[in-house]
Formats: sequence, structure tokens, C-alpha cells
Amino acid sequence: MIPFLDLKSINAKYREELIQAATRVIDSGWYIMGSELKAFEKEYAEYCGTKHCIGVANGLDALILVLRAWKELGKLKDGDEIIVQANTYIASILAITENNLVPVLVEPDTKTYNLSPDSVLAAITDKTKAILPVHLYGLISPMPELMLIAKEHNLLVLEDCAQSHGAQIEGRLAGSWGHAAGFSFYPGKNLGALGDAGAITTNDDELAQTVRAIANYGSHKKYENSYQGVNSRLDEMQAAMLRVKLPYLDKETQRRQEIACKYLIEIKNQHVHTPQVENLTGHVWHLFVITTEHREALQKYLNECNIQTLIHYPIPPHRQKAYTEFNNINLPISERMHNQVLSLPISPVMTDLEVQEVIDALNNFKF
Repeated sequence: MIPFLDLKSINAKYREELIQAATRVIDSGWYIMGSELKAFEKEYAEYCGTKHCIGVANGLDALILVLRAWKELGKLKDGDEIIVQANTYIASILAITENNLVPVLVEPDTKTYNLSPDSVLAAITDKTKAILPVHLYGLISPMPELMLIAKEHNLLVLEDCAQSHGAQIEGRLAGSWGHAAGFSFYPGKNLGALGDAGAITTNDDELAQTVRAIANYGSHKKYENSYQGVNSRLDEMQAAMLRVKLPYLDKETQRRQEIACKYLIEIKNQHVHTPQVENLTGHVWHLFVITTEHREALQKYLNECNIQTLIHYPIPPHRQKAYTEFNNINLPISERMHNQVLSLPISPVMTDLEVQEVIDALNNFKF
């Protein structure tokens, strides 16, 4: 079986370094908000090209905390509208509603699955206060155009970078375009911890200071609480694991790009549609997602060929029971995508032979 993602093999490459890092943390006797976290925050901010990186418990918390901090700073208030693409993972929506803000779901670009500037412009009202572009599947959103729209309409921009570590446009990385960004380091991400982990990047000093306090029980100083905060901290062990893997991220991304390029060129089945992208080397291909009107049959066939595939995502957020208030919204493009998307194996440990087996299987499938 060609696995969808072989995490064991990915982490095995760094086994000795990971063990050394874990030993270092264990022997330090300091497990929360210590030197490993401080070092990782510095290293990841430098990698992304931002002034600040704040480690938090997970990617969802990263988004929630930025929006919460903007509320505390008076930049947002209950009922403000946040524009986001409708085909995203539900976490992007949860972060908005958790803060008593209103998600405005818009149709994505059919070629890249990402936020469409035209859809954003059509959705702006006097209640719109922010844009939340999700760099879905590792394909970076059209940030120059979105930032121009934001500037013209005085909107905040929060990048959802959960799947886009290292993605870039003309050398400027995801996480450095917006006013802030949220990252996930869930184990399956391109930069994955060995447990839950997340981070926020920003160039805004006041925002960074506020987020740090809210994430630490609302406290800037021990036993003094400025906010009704939460506990969302990136622990020393996960920070140490991430420090081991960060230096290898670009090399792993390059392998993902090689596989994606081969898929794009060699998948020829007319019933299988691949992403249409111009910035091939700017995307990091967290997932390689095809669309087909014959998904069930194709997935069954690929499984019989010992090729594991997954669906990201089978049910759109506005059709979930969690959001009954959105169930009647008509979003045909997003709904069609959710009915047709299928994610192929792609990872830095895939062999050339495995990649070719996937391509051959797709090309040989008779619809």
C-alpha cells in the first residue's frame, strides 16, 4: 500500500536529533515557557520574515487568539463580519464564531480553491472588518491583490497558514503578508510537531504583546491579569521537536514540489482535473487535490491498486450540523468541490516509483 502520508518514515529521518532534543528538555527540568520556546519563536519569525512569533497550543487557538486580541484592542467588536472562503476546513469558521463575529462565506477560485479577490469585493459591506484568506492545501492565496483590497477598505487581514509553511510569492512568505497569521504544527502538516502545536506571526508589537497575555491566562506578569485569558501555550517539548525539523523544511518542500510538478504534467486522464496554478514553486503542496465527477469509483479503484487517498473535505462548513444557521446558504461552487475533491499521496518520503504508480493508476482508470 502506498500510504497517503507516512509520518513514521518522515520522522524516522530525524530520530536521533529528536531524541537528543527530547533528552535536552527532560534534563532541563523546565517544561513550559522556557528556552526552547523562546528559541523556536525567534527561529520561526526569522524564517517567515516577521518581527514576532508567538507559540500557542494549536492552529485553531492561533486564529482565535488573534481575533480575540483585535477585539481587546478595539479593532473588532461583536457582530463584525469576516470574509472567508466557504470551502475551507471548519476550524477557520470556528475561530470567527468563537469570538462572536460573523463569517461571510464566499465562493473560492475554481482553479486554486483559494479566496477569490472578486468574491471578496462583492461581499464587502459596512459591517466588514477583516478578511481571512486560507492558503488551502498549501497553495498560497493571491495576497498582493487581497492586501490592496484590504488597504482600500481599511480591513484587517488574518492569514490562515495551517497548510502553507514556507509558501511564498516573489520571495515573501505566507505569514508575513497579513496583519497577522495563524499556523498549525499538527503532526501531519509540512512542519509538524509530535503532538498539537501552533503559532502566530505578526509585525505588530501591540498585537503580539496582547496575544501573549491572553494566551497566558490574560497575564503579562505572574499573578497580575489584564484580561480574562485562556491557557494556550506551546510547550517546551514540542518547541524542541519543531526546532529539529525546521531546518529541513525547505528541502522537504522541494521534494513535494517535484512530485506535484510530475503529477501536473503526467496525469492525462480527461476525467481528472488537477489544480491550475501559475506560481508552481511558490506553493508548498501540503495536499495534492484533484477533482472528478467519479470520486467514489476512482477512490475505490485506487484503493484496489493499493493507493491510499483521502477527502479534504467531504462536508462543507455551511452544511455541518454545528452551523444550522448556514445550512440554507446556496454555495454551488463550494458544494461541487466538496463532492468532487480527492487528495492523492504526496510527501517528502515518497519514492519516484510510488509517484509513477499513482500517475499510471490514474491514467489507466476507465470511467
